[in-house]
Amino acid sequence: MKKTYLLLTIICALMACKKNNVDFTYSPSAPRAGQSVVFSNNSSSGEEWSWTYGDGAMSTLKSPSHIYKQPGTYRVTLKVDKKDSWTATKEITVYDTIPTYSCEDSTFTIYQDYTFNAVVYNPYNYEVEYLWYMPADGMGYEMEPEMPYMIITDTTVENSSLHLYFTRALVDAKLGLRVILNGDTTIIEKTFEVAERLTNSVLMRTAEADYRQRIFGKKASEPQRLSAQEALLTNEQDTFQVYNKDTFTLSALKTVFPDIQGFHIAKRKIYYRRSNGLWVANIDGAYQVQIDAADCAAMTLDMKDSRIYWANGEGVWYMPFVGSDNNKFVTIPAMLNDLSGVTKLAADTEMK
Repeated sequence: MKKTYLLLTIICALMACKKNNVDFTYSPSAPRAGQSVVFSNNSSSGEEWSWTYGDGAMSTLKSPSHIYKQPGTYRVTLKVDKKDSWTATKEITVYDTIPTYSCEDSTFTIYQDYTFNAVVYNPYNYEVEYLWYMPADGMGYEMEPEMPYMIITDTTVENSSLHLYFTRALVDAKLGLRVILNGDTTIIEKTFEVAERLTNSVLMRTAEADYRQRIFGKKASEPQRLSAQEALLTNEQDTFQVYNKDTFTLSALKTVFPDIQGFHIAKRKIYYRRSNGLWVANIDGAYQVQIDAADCAAMTLDMKDSRIYWANGEGVWYMPFVGSDNNKFVTIPAMLNDLSGVTKLAADTEMK
C-alpha cells in the first residue's frame, strides 16, 4: 500500500512539473484593418487563457478572434493558467490598402529611442521604395541624419524602418514617409507631441560663463549657456568631504597622495587630481591607477548615473565609476563636449 501511495505521489509530482508548451498561430498571416483575425491556441495543456492583443483589448477564450481597427504592428501575448512562465508573445502586422506607418510607442519624450515602421499591404511582392523625411514649409523633402528637432540613429532614410530620437519638446513634431509601390506614390505625414522628461545634468564654469548640459543615458544635449551663475557651481569644491561619517580633507590626504590637488570619494574609491592628470585609488591608497594623463582642471561625480566627469584642455570627459578591486578599467573615456577653460564641474540630479 505504501509503495502504491509513493508511486502515485511521484506520478502526480511529475505531472505537476510537466512543462506546458505554450504556442499559438493566427490567420490570415497578413490581415488588414477591419478584418477578423482568428487566433488558434496550440498550447499542450491548460484550463484558463488570457490574451492581450496589443491594442488594449483582451480575451479569456481558448481560441478567440479579434478585429484591429488601425493598421500597425502589435504584440500579442497568450498566458496560460495565470502563470508568468507559461506565456507566448508574437508580433502581428496589420495592414491597410493605403500605405501608412506606425510606432509601437504612443507617447514621446526627448532623447528616447523610437522606431517607426512602414505598414504596406503588398500581397504580390511588388518592389517598394521608401523615403522618410521631415515635411518642409514649401515643396520637396528635407531629411538629414541630424535635423532641428530629431536625430536619425541609423543614417539611412530609405528603409522600411526608421530609428530616431527627438531633441526638443514640441507639440507639432512632423515626420513624413513617401512610399512608391508598383509605380503608385503615397505620401504619409503625421504630427507628434514630444514632451520633456526628467533627467540630470552637468554644470560647467568657464571664465566667460556657466553652462548646463543635460544627460540622457548615453545621449546628451548641447551645452546651454546660462544667463546667471549657478549656485551649485559656486558651492562645488573638491578639497573637503564627509564619507561614511569620516571627514576627509585635502591636507590630510596629502600624507598618502603627496601632490593631490582635489578629490571626490564614492563607493570606497577616491578619484583625485594630480599634477600629471586624473587618478583613482582605493580609499586606503592602494592600487593608484591613472585615468587620464592630461592636466585635469576640474572634476565631479554623478551619483545617479555612477559616472565621473572631468575637464582637461580638450574639453569635458566622462566614464563609469571604476568597479574592480585593483582599479583596472576597460571602459574608454568618452568626450562630453569640447568646452575649453572649464574650471569647475558639478552634477545636478534634480534637473527636469
